[in-house]
Formats: sequence, C-alpha cells, structure tokens
Amino acid sequence: MHPLTVLSTIARRGMLAPGPPHHQVSQLAALRRWGFGLAGELRQAAARSPKVVAVVDEGRGAVTYAELLARSERVAAVLLDRGYRPGDRLLLLARNHVGAIEVMCATAAIGVDVVLGNTGLPPQQLALVAGQQDVRGVVHDDDLAECVTGLGAEVERIGESELEALVERTPQPGPLRPPARGGRTIILTSGTTGTPKGAARKTPGGFGPLISIIERIPLRARDRILVSAPLFHTWGYAAMQLSVAMRATIVLQRRFDPLAARVALEEHEVDAMFAVPVMLQRMMELPPDPGARERRRLRVVATSGSAYPSGFTTTFMDEYGDVLYNLYGSTEASWVCIATPQDLRRDPDTAGTPPLGTRVLVLDDDGREVTPGETGRIFAGNELVFDGYTDGRTKERLHGLVSTGDMGSVRDGLYFVAGRDDDMIVSGGENVYPSEVESLLVQHPAVREVAVVGVPDPDFGQRLAAFVAVRPGHSIDADEVRAMVRAERARHCVPRDVVLVDELPRNATGKVLARELRERLA
Repeated sequence: MHPLTVLSTIARRGMLAPGPPHHQVSQLAALRRWGFGLAGELRQAAARSPKVVAVVDEGRGAVTYAELLARSERVAAVLLDRGYRPGDRLLLLARNHVGAIEVMCATAAIGVDVVLGNTGLPPQQLALVAGQQDVRGVVHDDDLAECVTGLGAEVERIGESELEALVERTPQPGPLRPPARGGRTIILTSGTTGTPKGAARKTPGGFGPLISIIERIPLRARDRILVSAPLFHTWGYAAMQLSVAMRATIVLQRRFDPLAARVALEEHEVDAMFAVPVMLQRMMELPPDPGARERRRLRVVATSGSAYPSGFTTTFMDEYGDVLYNLYGSTEASWVCIATPQDLRRDPDTAGTPPLGTRVLVLDDDGREVTPGETGRIFAGNELVFDGYTDGRTKERLHGLVSTGDMGSVRDGLYFVAGRDDDMIVSGGENVYPSEVESLLVQHPAVREVAVVGVPDPDFGQRLAAFVAVRPGHSIDADEVRAMVRAERARHCVPRDVVLVDELPRNATGKVLARELRERLA
C-alpha cells in the first residue's frame, strides 16, 4: 500500500489531529516497541489519549484508556502469578463487557494465546474444542459456569468474580516488556456444519489492515462505537481492535436486545455501530420511531457475518439512512469485499467490491477465472489471510489466494455471493443454491425468515426442504410456499418438504444452524 494512501487516509479520519508533543512521542514509541497487535494498539492509545473513555460498560461504567491499560496489566500479573507463560493457551468464554477486553489485552502482552470461545456452544462441544486447542485454563463469565463443566480436571477454571477479586488484591505491576513471542488470538469458525476449528489471527505488520477498512468505512478517531457483534466473533473482535487503534470509545452491552441497542444509539450519542445482520433484522421488527434519524448522530452501521434476506438492505436504509456498510469475509480470509451504501442502493444484494490491498478472483473448477455473470468459487488474498488452522489443516489456495468456501459472481463491477460451495443442493441431477429459493420466499409478507437445506432422498439424491418462520399475526401454508416457488423458479427448485417454525435455530453470531434443521427431518 502506497505511503501517501496511508497518510491521506489517516489524516481524513482524524488520526493526525494535533496533540501534546510528549503524548505523540510516547504513542509512536509504543507502536515501535510493541507493534500493531492488540497490546501495542492499547499502549499507543493510552499514551496519546490517556483520559479518553475507552469503554462504556453497562456494569462498570466509563473506563479510560489509562485505566484499561492499568487493569489489563494487573490481569496479566495474575496470569503470570498462576504460571501462564508464552505459548500457553487460555480459553475465554465471555459476553461483551470490559473484563473480556482486559483479558484479551493481558494475554497479548505476555505471549499467551487466547482462544475466543463461542458462548452458544453446548458443554460437550466446548470440551471438545478445549481439548483440540490444548488449553491450559479458562476464564469465564459467572453465568456461563455450567458451560465449562465438561472440561477436563487438568483445565484451570477462573470465574469472572474470582478474577475480579484476584485483580483487586494484585498491586499494580511495573511496565511489562514485550514478550519474545506475542500472544495470538485464535478465532473459532462458526461450526454450523460440524465442530468449530481454530484459526489464529495474524498480528498486523503496520497500518495496512486498518487503512483497508477505514478507507471504505468512514470511521473517525474518537468516534463512539456501539459494538453489538459478539467480541468472540471475527467481526466483533475486529470492531474492538479497530476502535482501540483509533482511540474510539467502545459502548458495550452484555447481551444484544434490539430495543436496548436502538436506545443506546441516542443515549450514548453513538457515531457507529458494529453488528451481525440478524441484529438489524430484529431491530427492524420494532415499531417505527418517527424522527429518530434526526435525533441520532449515527453515521455508520457496519455489519458482517452472514447474508441478508434479499432486499433487506434497502429497507433498513430507508429507515436509518444511507449508513449501512456490509463486509463480506471469512475467519480464514479476513475481509474480501465491502459494500457501501451507494453499492447497496445500486443493488441491495451485492457484496460490494474488494477494498484496498485485497485481491479477489472467481474461478471455475479448473482454476480459470470465470467470465462476468458466471458463478464460480471465490478466492481472496490480503495482509491478514490466515496461515492455517491450529490442527495443521488449511484451505485450498490458488494463484496465491485462499478459498473462502463460497460461490459467487461478478456483474457490472460488483461482486455477489451465491452461497457456500458445500451448500449447493444436487436434486435429480440439477444444481440448486438455497439462496435462489430463500430470496424469493422472504418477499412474502407472512414470511419473517426462511432457510432452505438439502436432505437425503432415495430417488433424487437430495431434495429441498424449506423451513419457514411466520410473522406474528400472519399465516401461510405449505401449498402456498410451493406454489410461490413453482411460479417463479424452475421445477427442481420447488421444496418437497415445507416446515413452519416459530424461528430458525441460530448460533450466537446469528448464523442459521443447518445441521439442526436437517436433524428435524431425519
């Protein structure tokens, strides 16, 4: 990335605003000594803006950057006292609160790897993940204690209250020294089709990753940012790290509630919100709030993690304004494309275009680039592509790019995602992508949301099953669903099974659990 691009972008985003000279010197020194990972980003923020509020926590209140650094170093002292050393792994099972950030910053500073556990995993699956990741201990929220009961006796358990008591008794240590090996953050894949895998995030080598995002998504230094996406999710973690890098104020609520989130936008004078798509869908189910657009400071709503129902992005912007930025990416490839409000007005279903420093190709089965409009496999590359899973496996790579696992196309310069390559359903020799049927059915006024999956069939290999969640006060039956598809799609797209449900099963990041849907028809 050209140095002038870097300088012009950070200047436009307010990161070069004048400040006390000694603070600026300390800021640069912190980055030079600690690098651009979470430990370095926190220290540069605390050096430049020590009195700026880093986190507004619904339990603890306002925490400044100086206080956040001091607390994280005391957490680090507790972990060191309990024998944790560089290369050890600690499982963090926590919701969105400042204590979770303190643990992440502490482990990064002492070279301990932190595995971000999904709070929605059942105990058996969490125990399997802990064994695969060879964790030495787990720090968990008090209300998640039952989730760690299946962990082996050799895994140390530290509850939220216990850690708080230990920190309170621990004197403030002297300044830490950067470890020879920095602590890594291990993000788990979504696990919607199997056991989650661990993917270690690279430590940025400079401003490049930050510039790639903020050049397209107009965040500014010192913004107030509501992070509703789970911090253990790739997008929530990225939001937290971006916020610290920009010395922003992070607003956190332990659990997402659509009304509480909408209230927080005004109560905390939020400039930007990071969420996963289903959160916005739930907010749009609330009664309209006339005049809210004029009362809010909201400039950016940045989402990632799953696809929107067809046309939803336009509906959202009609109520909240042209503030929606949707990032298409994966745990393995980080970001791939970003759709701006202008892109989404042009086509509400687009994934947008690759940001600076990212290369994307859509390839056929022979590794050749497909022609515009044709569907192929999506491969991407940027500075933060993962090195492989922690169990030694990796993703397919072609032309120096990693497979995202998705199928898609390019039309008129915009990228589109058709669905997962392993989601394609082959029924009677015909290929069907679930999104073809889902995007149609969600347009029915009675349909709140829908998921289409393939289930084994003795005659056709697979058959389509549609699971339809009906809006309160509305009705639709299986024959209506099939008739709607038959009228607009090819015959092989008509679902043989139609199951009406109250809601779709989702994991903690909002992704539909196709595995559970298939089990209902087993």
